[in-house]
Amino acid sequence: MNKFKIINGKILSPYRIIREGTIYVENGKIGALSEGNMDIPGAEIIDAQGCYVSPGFIDLHTHGAGNADFMDGTADAFLTAAEMHARHGTTGLYPTTLTSTDEELFKTFEIYEQAKKMNTKGSSFLGFHLEGPYFAMSQRGAQDSKYLRNPSPEDYLPILSATNDMARWSAAPELPGSKEFAETLVARGILPAIAHSDAIYEETVSAFDWGFTHVTHLYSCTSTVTRRNCFRYAGIIEASYLIDGMTVEIIADGVHLPASLLQLIYKIKGPEKIALITDSMRAAGMPDGKSILGSLKNGQEVNVKDGVAKLLDNTGFAGSVATADRLVRTMYRLGEVPLLETVQMITSTPARIMGIDRSKGSLARGKDADIVIFDEDIHIRMTMINGNIVYRA
Repeated sequence: MNKFKIINGKILSPYRIIREGTIYVENGKIGALSEGNMDIPGAEIIDAQGCYVSPGFIDLHTHGAGNADFMDGTADAFLTAAEMHARHGTTGLYPTTLTSTDEELFKTFEIYEQAKKMNTKGSSFLGFHLEGPYFAMSQRGAQDSKYLRNPSPEDYLPILSATNDMARWSAAPELPGSKEFAETLVARGILPAIAHSDAIYEETVSAFDWGFTHVTHLYSCTSTVTRRNCFRYAGIIEASYLIDGMTVEIIADGVHLPASLLQLIYKIKGPEKIALITDSMRAAGMPDGKSILGSLKNGQEVNVKDGVAKLLDNTGFAGSVATADRLVRTMYRLGEVPLLETVQMITSTPARIMGIDRSKGSLARGKDADIVIFDEDIHIRMTMINGNIVYRA
């Protein structure tokens, strides 16, 4: 493989910004990182021209992009979405499913295997994230209600047996059977995450003990304070703040959460516990207009206007059309978070949440050469994945 020397950039290291530093890449790995200009004979020089040099962005939750959804049933859809995300700085992502028939789900697993072998120009596929079907009806959001059900071994064991690539499964932990479900996932090295749930604080604490240590799109379809028979009960949002070990993800597109909530989440949880996600649907990276949430076969029509995807009756959002660079820009400017910590929330923190931080998520010797270069406006100038340049502006 080619040798590269990235020079004249502001390197976002795990602890500080290295001004005018150098990164050496060889055989898909980071070979060295230092201040100044290293002498590396035979290396192709990449001049960052004073821009930021960052670890590649990692998206824990995305359904598609570029007018393609991961449940469209074709390898081309996987590749199209991955290439669109790579152009916006994402070097690794977790393809996410919506509630669907088992037949459609198993077909998606099969296509994933094909697409992973073919993917040379897009964001790396790091494993599946299943979103549903074990959700509370009252918190279903844009998920199709006809597929919702409670977890049972007869239902989820065949799904688990159908793929070796599952990394995470989001569900509502207050549903009957959730304890056994979570323990089954943990035993297989799969992360159980709380999502589309009406759990109260006490149920969330129990779920955390079972292995539900992460909250899917905080504030979106997650319970808060309610009153039952005159008594107030805290919900998932409050539990997320009170449980120090709980990690959360947020759709930091400037639409799903206003500046005040972005700042509140950052103030309480800190960058070590927050992952920025797109939760993007097929319209990410595309112009406004009609689109489809979910697969072309069984998805539902939505409308995208002014960078926002909504259900046709305007009763709720339909995922997002965000790309990773927009998340960084929003958290940095609207959330008023320092750039180094903003980048941490889309690189090292998601890598640690998913247990891949030994190889990804930061710029350090021996790690995968997943690198992006962006300017002061967080516009992507270059994306490198495993030492291969897949995008240049």
